[in-house]
Amino acid sequence: MKTSVNDQRNMTLMMDFYELTMSYNYFKLGWKDKMVYFDMFYRKNPDQGGFCVFAGLEQLIDCIEHFHFSDGDIDYLRSLNKFDEDFLQYLKSLSFHGTIWSMKEGTPVFPNEPLVTVKANIIEAQLLETMLLLTINHQTLIATKARRIVQEALGRPVYEFGARRAHSYDAANYGARAAYIGGVAGTATVSAGQMFDIPVAGTMAHSFVQAHDSEYEAFKDYALTYPDSAFFLVDTYDTLKSGFQMPSRWLKKS
Repeated sequence: MKTSVNDQRNMTLMMDFYELTMSYNYFKLGWKDKMVYFDMFYRKNPDQGGFCVFAGLEQLIDCIEHFHFSDGDIDYLRSLNKFDEDFLQYLKSLSFHGTIWSMKEGTPVFPNEPLVTVKANIIEAQLLETMLLLTINHQTLIATKARRIVQEALGRPVYEFGARRAHSYDAANYGARAAYIGGVAGTATVSAGQMFDIPVAGTMAHSFVQAHDSEYEAFKDYALTYPDSAFFLVDTYDTLKSGFQMPSRWLKKS
């Protein structure tokens, strides 16, 4: 089951106000049919990494396909007393008619190369700026971090458990999606599993361990319930000496 970001919400006004004020100026100058190219790129890799992993294209396309100003949007913009009625009526009938070129999701990308190129009239292209940046930046950053961790795991499966630390519901779901693109084996976020067909996996919480007399008892009970898929939480008391014994081959020689 794939859920659209726009199934329940109109996201068109997810933009900086300057995109509207600039667009109004373009409109008043008679530039509404002027064609432009906008390139999205970044200047350097985070954490001195060699590359980033591109992600977020599907959600960007979804937002563009559903781009429209509702009656409520127009009423709100009218209440700001910043735009004349001709411009508001132009926005009311506006939809995206441009062309998008993009990297494929999961592609390694590098600084100063276009990740997404938008060809459109100057107003349509300008109004997409914030949505494009926040969608691609967020998922690409998480996909890149996930790729780094998966590489360091040297073939051991890595799972994404980020929902409780994410900044919002959307960040949790789309972060899980991006991490999966970056190479993780699954997610603990059930809604992301449903939305994007990502394998889901879970462990116990600290409260489960503390509800038992010892970590051993907690792990035993959990393993008896899930004998073929037990994930143990090993940091309740002492990560290295209590719940977990590190293999000697993982220890660095001094």
